[in-house]
Amino acid sequence: MSEHDDRCPCGSGETYGECCGRYLAAGRRAPTAEALMRSRYTGFATRATHYLLATWHPSTRPEVLELDDAMVWHRLDVVRTDAGGPWDDAGTVEFVAHYRLDDGTVIGQRGRLHETSRFVREDGRWLYVDGGIGL
Repeated sequence: MSEHDDRCPCGSGETYGECCGRYLAAGRRAPTAEALMRSRYTGFATRATHYLLATWHPSTRPEVLELDDAMVWHRLDVVRTDAGGPWDDAGTVEFVAHYRLDDGTVIGQRGRLHETSRFVREDGRWLYVDGGIGL
């Protein structure tokens, strides 16, 4: 089985190619804020910094993005969405992303990131603006 046929890291139940791979590898635009958020989670899980930067709004995007190699992302739970549909220009997605630390000294320590992310749609393209960290 190829990576394209593996289950998508975002937890949708679809294969990577049918789900987030359409956006990360094939260059299609995510149709909703939630689809973009899921694909960005997959970008973190697969360390696709080019995609993460490309889908980050220019007003808040860092010049360089360095990911922590010790963080292994293993599950995404979408809690709630507000707007962010195909006809909206803005939306929010609340989610919990679960990770495990494996840096050679601390192995298996688990954590979670609870965030409510803000998205805007400009020129038909959804972009991540920022997020508020929760619990």
